[in-house]
This record gives sequence, structure tokens and C-alpha cells, in this order.
Amino acid sequence: MAEMDGVYDLPYARAPHPIYAGRKIPAWEMIRHSVTIMRGCFGGCSFCSITEHEGRIIQSRSEESILKEIETIRDKTEGFTGVISDIGGPTANMYRLACKDRQTEAVCRRPSCVYPDICKNLDTNHDPLIQLYRKVRAVPGVKKVNVASGVRYDLAVESPEYVQELVEHHVGGYLKIAPEHTEDGPLSMMMKPGIGSYDAFKKLFDEAAKKAGKKYFLIPYFIAAHPGTTDEDMMNLALWLKKNGYRADQVQTYLPSPMALSTAMYHTGFNPLKPVRRGVSEPVDTVRGLRQRRLHKAFLRYHDAENWPLLREALKSMGRADLIGPGKHQLVPSWQPAGTGAKGDRKQAGHKARQQPGEAKGGKFLTKGVLPRRPTGKA
Repeated sequence: MAEMDGVYDLPYARAPHPIYAGRKIPAWEMIRHSVTIMRGCFGGCSFCSITEHEGRIIQSRSEESILKEIETIRDKTEGFTGVISDIGGPTANMYRLACKDRQTEAVCRRPSCVYPDICKNLDTNHDPLIQLYRKVRAVPGVKKVNVASGVRYDLAVESPEYVQELVEHHVGGYLKIAPEHTEDGPLSMMMKPGIGSYDAFKKLFDEAAKKAGKKYFLIPYFIAAHPGTTDEDMMNLALWLKKNGYRADQVQTYLPSPMALSTAMYHTGFNPLKPVRRGVSEPVDTVRGLRQRRLHKAFLRYHDAENWPLLREALKSMGRADLIGPGKHQLVPSWQPAGTGAKGDRKQAGHKARQQPGEAKGGKFLTKGVLPRRPTGKA
């Protein structure tokens, strides 16, 4: 803790380098009024390398150091209006969470403290974080403290008081969480909890919002084409999205990144979470072809008319033509709006997809971003 405090207590300029004078820097605008309170993650998600970069054991700052930084933001950061845009880290709610026994922690080799279930040796007490939130809100000149870091919802449900505190004081209308998928197959490859944990958190979240007299929404993140994901898995996810009234505006198609277990799955076709030996390694289906990757992304954007021809073709080949039609239980209509569908899942400029007949008006949400398109033409 002392080392963390020493780093964050240094006299930073809290401003972009002078060579950027007069320029708008989106990344700076996003973080200039935010505060990091911890680093590290014991979640062990296979597609993420935060554990390799920052460690599995959580390193937390002291309350005094955090409060001092907030006062510095208030007094020295240009454009501060009284709103702390985020207070968190790799996750919003792992502050001061740790193994109950330091000797056990020192020799433990589990890749995750929360998968497949929360370890019995993990202290999930959110009281220090709740107390920190309350002290931060009491700083003179601070009007609002938002939590924009993703909340680890399977930990949050262990503390209903934390969920109530979060919703009542630290949600700015939307809260980001990351179920990533609904189906057990891809979730087991991702080392993420089942969708039941999401349902439990949503129930607590909605109850807390109702109690506070506020109308708030969850923004769930999902990944398409992760190793171990089948076409049927993506179809079921799309049906879940439609049933729950979600329309993804941007989606993430899996891209292998350095130091992640999912990258090993993608390149080898085997599951490194199980024994890897000649003849007995567990194979993992990987989504490599561009057409299948586009299909998986299209399932997440089932409501976009540009994707309907691709989805209809896939549903027929999967023997699920029963999902084509105007019914609420069906995924895509059998008709096609004029001027759409010619470019697969690449949306035409200026085109806005129509609502499907019988489809519920669901909330529009953003997810983690899109793969960059390959440049066309010559430089």
C-alpha cells in the first residue's frame, strides 16, 4: 500500500504534454477527472491479460492517498465541475479484497479466485469500499462520484449493501457489466460465471434502483466468435438479447491478444485449462473464417436489416428456419427492406434499420467496440 501511495502521490502535472496544446484528446477527456484506487485482478478471464500485467493479488491505495488525489483534481485540474468521472481500476469492486490466509495465497496456483465458484478463502467484504465511497462523497467541492469501471457482478451479489450504495449514489444512468455470453460452452472457455449470476445481480440492481426512486439501466458486454463458441451458441445469445429487449449498437468480435489463454486456444485449437498431452488434449473449436466471424457478429446485431440475409441463410442451414418470421419468438423477418442486405453485416451509410414486426422496444446499449475495418484502396 505504501508503495502504491508513493507512486500516486508524486506531483504529476495532470495535463497532456505541451506538444498537444490546443488539441482535443478523447482519451484524456475520459480520464482526467478519474481516480485509480487499486490494481490487479484475480478474475482470471481467459481472454484478458490484466493478471499478467498487474498481478493476481490486489494492490490497493490508502484512503488518505485517494482523498488527497481528489482534492488535487478539485484544486488543480482544468475544467473540474465537481464530478469524479470514475473511481475504480481494472474492476470497480475489488478494492482491498484478498485471500483470508496469506500463506495460502502465497502458494495458491488457481488461475481464478472466482471461477468456477468464489473460493472459500476469498474475503468478499465490500465494507472498506463502501466506507471509501462515503468519504469521497463528503469531500468539499465534490458533487457526484461516478463508477465507470466495470463491476464484477458475481462479487457484488455477495454484498447487497454495496449494490444499494452503488445504485443510490454512483450510477450515472447506466452501469457497465460483462456477462460476455449466455451459453455454458463459451463461458467455460472464458472462465466466466453462468448467466444466472447476471440475473441475480440484475434483480438486486433493479430493486435498489426502485428503492432509490431512479430509472437506471445495465449495459452488458458480449463477445462474438470467442474460441469454443458455436453458431448455435450465438443463435441462443441472440434469442436471449431479443427476449430481454437489448439492441447492441456496437459489438466486439474476439481478437487474439498477447499473454491471454484464449489466444493459446485460438492458435493451437486446444484447451490450456485442461491437461495438454499428446492424444488427450481437449480440442477447442475456433472461429477463424471471415464469413463465420461475420455471422457471429451478425447474431449480436440481429436487429440490423443488413444482417438479415446472412442470418436467414445460416438459420436455414442450422435447421432453425422456424426462427424466421414476424413473431416475437422469431429472430429475423422473412421480408427485406429495399436497399438493404447487399453488403452483409457492413452497414450502409445513412441507413437506419427498421424495427421488426412484433419486436419489443428494447434498450440500446454499447459494448466493447468493433474490429477495425481493413483499409480499402491504395495509400
